[in-house]
Amino acid sequence: MVGGASDARSAADNASDPFAALGSGSAAASASPNVIDPLAGLGSPARGPSRGLDDLDPLDSGEVDRGLAKLDPLAVRPRISSRVLCAVFGLLLIAAGFGIWWVCVFTEDGQSYDELVWKNLVTGVPGAVGGLMSLVAQSWLVIAISCLLAVIGVVSALVRRRWWLVGQIVVFAAVCLAVTRIKGVLPRPFIINTDSPAANSAPSGHTMLAAACAVILLLAVPRAARALAGIIGVIWSWTVGVSVIYGQWHRPSDVAMSILLVAGLALIVLVFTRTSGMDEPGSRVSSVSVQIVSSVLITGGLLLLAYSAYVIWQVVPGLNISASWAVSGSIVSAIVGVAGVAALTFGLLLALRHITAAPLSRLGLIGAPPAPPQR
Repeated sequence: MVGGASDARSAADNASDPFAALGSGSAAASASPNVIDPLAGLGSPARGPSRGLDDLDPLDSGEVDRGLAKLDPLAVRPRISSRVLCAVFGLLLIAAGFGIWWVCVFTEDGQSYDELVWKNLVTGVPGAVGGLMSLVAQSWLVIAISCLLAVIGVVSALVRRRWWLVGQIVVFAAVCLAVTRIKGVLPRPFIINTDSPAANSAPSGHTMLAAACAVILLLAVPRAARALAGIIGVIWSWTVGVSVIYGQWHRPSDVAMSILLVAGLALIVLVFTRTSGMDEPGSRVSSVSVQIVSSVLITGGLLLLAYSAYVIWQVVPGLNISASWAVSGSIVSAIVGVAGVAALTFGLLLALRHITAAPLSRLGLIGAPPAPPQR
């Protein structure tokens, strides 16, 4: 009788407390074979102090990744469309780099244009700009600032325990270093008499170093700093690129080719982004700064390139005879063209880095559009 009364009181208490059933939910689920637990792929909760994903050993982390992939593939891997975009644009940029090199090496107009800019840029820019270019055109300074940018990026990735991203950075740096060796392999046929060295000088090692280190910074920093890293990359790549032309280390085509190759290789590396190469799932949100800055850089880069191409088209008739009226146009088109290449490539890198690092819902690659508040 006493046991029956106690059971009755317990049943009555449970009936009056709507939250009492929550405590036995897991037991009921495990007792009933027809109940499917959507979190079963993640395994049973561990006993003891709570641990983050980065505190797990590699085996446990792999099991968690597989469990997350079953629930939401975007938790451990970017969208297929994002990776396809990276591959397509990466190959296009690499092809564009070699295309510019071919036009400026294997055609008379191309060699004449490079030669005209190489000879006259030193005297064709204002004194203040020339002073800045002379300051930057020092090997030790380019190496020091570039390495500083790369170190900041790598440290940021290490502090946030983005191990896969660190591996991507190492591979990217190794490939860029290997690509600089093609300078001794690429031919440069004799077409016109030049004052510049007759040997091939593409790609520019200093420009590739500056652009690659700026790319490492862009890839490694967290979401809040990505837009700023993109702007820094444009400014530093353009400054170094113009300075090596000003110092008569390289031709304009060398610089454009170098930036395009670095950006293309970086996008190819982004194709293989996964797990710790991405932002933490709980921190993935759309970024207004990334959207604005990448849009401005891409649009501005295209406009600058269009203007540069128009000016080059205007001065082509005077290139073969090194006409004096073609000098200023050639210089302006080279400076504007390098700026356009830098802006376009870093704008693409900024946008594609964000959509591979922070894939969101099906509403869009960048994020859901703003909606009016509901009343």
